[in-house]
Amino acid sequence: MPDILLGLIYHWIGGLASASFYLPYRFVRRWSWETYWMVGGFFSWIIAPCLAVSILVPDWFSILRQAPLHSLEWAYFFGALWGIGGLTFGLTLRYLGMALGMAVALGFCAAFGTLAPPIFSGDFLVIVKTTSGMVILAGVAITLLGISINGLAGVRKEKELTPEQKTAAIKEFNFSKGMITAIFSGIMSSCFAYGLASGKPLADIARVSLAETGRPALWQNLPVLVVVLWGGFTTNCLWSIWLSVRKKSYREYVSLNDSAEPRDESLTTNYFFCACAGVTWYLQFFFYSMGQTKMGAYEFSSWTLHMASIIIFSTIWGWLLREWRGTSLRTHLFVGLGLVCLLFSTIVIGWGNYLGSGEKTSTTASVQEGQPSH
Repeated sequence: MPDILLGLIYHWIGGLASASFYLPYRFVRRWSWETYWMVGGFFSWIIAPCLAVSILVPDWFSILRQAPLHSLEWAYFFGALWGIGGLTFGLTLRYLGMALGMAVALGFCAAFGTLAPPIFSGDFLVIVKTTSGMVILAGVAITLLGISINGLAGVRKEKELTPEQKTAAIKEFNFSKGMITAIFSGIMSSCFAYGLASGKPLADIARVSLAETGRPALWQNLPVLVVVLWGGFTTNCLWSIWLSVRKKSYREYVSLNDSAEPRDESLTTNYFFCACAGVTWYLQFFFYSMGQTKMGAYEFSSWTLHMASIIIFSTIWGWLLREWRGTSLRTHLFVGLGLVCLLFSTIVIGWGNYLGSGEKTSTTASVQEGQPSH
């Protein structure tokens, strides 16, 4: 029980980090989006994960060489797909803000993170015939309901506020663009879970290596994170370079776009806040990977716990930053109701997974006893 409680704490810390990572970007001045996104991404996808694994997992590069090639390839591939989701996630927050943007994107992420694996594996028809499968599908339906309610809140905000009020809290507020990018981002971001699953052979090797050196299995997923994040870095880097060349914003890496000085205090400040954002972003999966190792038989609930914690903290940040300021009480109630639906959906999906775990155990026990399973 203490291990599970510790796992829950790790997941909530990870959720807080995910919900908070975009805040330092608000202090970046006179840089284009692709500039500060790439600088922050370099810290979150390259520097932080490599530094963490180097400190906590001895000879981690040797562990990578021992892993099956197909495991590394799939982890990298899904990381690249997830990178596209992360790229559009940044746009989602630009257009919708932290509260609405994260709720919609993560709602779709939770839904597709649950549905896509059985659909692609061909187990979907089997799932709908089981009690656990129907509970999970009900949870997905509640997730979509929560997304719809949040979307309705966004529509009401669009109608209730003047252009000046909309941009007071969210400078580039655009509901239509934001919803499109949020949906796409949520679907693609669910690929991160598949990347971690693909890298399980690598995690197993890391666990053995850690045991041999007397270190805890808590860090076994860190080498997998490195590979998945390399994939994410690839797609984000290519896109940011293309934007930098097209807009000629690459000059901003050495000078501000309206400053005659090649370097000044503001430029250093921009790098500092981008580094803070990048490291904070990495911490979400650092603690997520730790939480997974502590959940025991309840490991299946890790993804839903992560989604729930992010939604809670992002909604809190949204209210603190007054992103819904000026809207009616009814609109605020819609935001709250949407949040309740999304949180309840993660509980239902987690319960469905729990029932599925029990059904699997019962089936295994029946087979071992020579009895037919029901």
